[in-house]
Amino acid sequence: MTRTLEFGKRPAASGQADSLVIFLHGYGADGNDLLGLADPLAPHLPNTVFAAPDAPERSAMNPMGFQWFPIPWIDGSSEEAAAEGMARAVDDLNVFLDQIMEAEGIPAERTVLVGFSQGTMISLHVAPRREPPFAGVVGFSGRLLEPELLADEIVSRPPVLLIHGDQDDVVPPQSLPQAAEALQAAGIDVYAHIMRGTAHGIAPDGLSVALAFIRQVLEIEDEPDDAEDE
Repeated sequence: MTRTLEFGKRPAASGQADSLVIFLHGYGADGNDLLGLADPLAPHLPNTVFAAPDAPERSAMNPMGFQWFPIPWIDGSSEEAAAEGMARAVDDLNVFLDQIMEAEGIPAERTVLVGFSQGTMISLHVAPRREPPFAGVVGFSGRLLEPELLADEIVSRPPVLLIHGDQDDVVPPQSLPQAAEALQAAGIDVYAHIMRGTAHGIAPDGLSVALAFIRQVLEIEDEPDDAEDE
């Protein structure tokens, strides 16, 4: 039985929505933790609705926050509990994605997933296993879980942007090239950006690269300021 995910939403600034960005937060946080990114992004994505669900479980380490699934080396859970939690969260997220795209009237090909940390992990797991493909996936500071299963289970190949801080002491920076290698081996176009001097977080340069990628995959024309800079 799937669980209903509570979520926050920011409507399209223009009032005319034609695209959707869904933020998936990290372990122990909540949807509002990333929904604030809509503030700097919305002026450059005026026709985009932003949504950010809370993960389905209360965090074992932070009762005020949520988790997509247990993490044994952080909360002491078993590998079995983590795997079971992951499977349930995938089902919950898939139902949420179907429901919000239907409610907003926006198809997958106009939808971008933006994950951070554990949100990146579930984004990179879910997106290639859904049809039709999303417009793209942005993964901050995460890793690809079960890379050995991807080639056999992949059904779509949305482009992926991986962004990681080179000073990350929570999810090692080498997780980026490891994920990129497996994704590319499965036929996915992968782009990457390293945030210099950044720990486990999102730096301004990383957000700027993410914005450019989102505008590219949504085929949004250059803004006037873009043209003046050329």
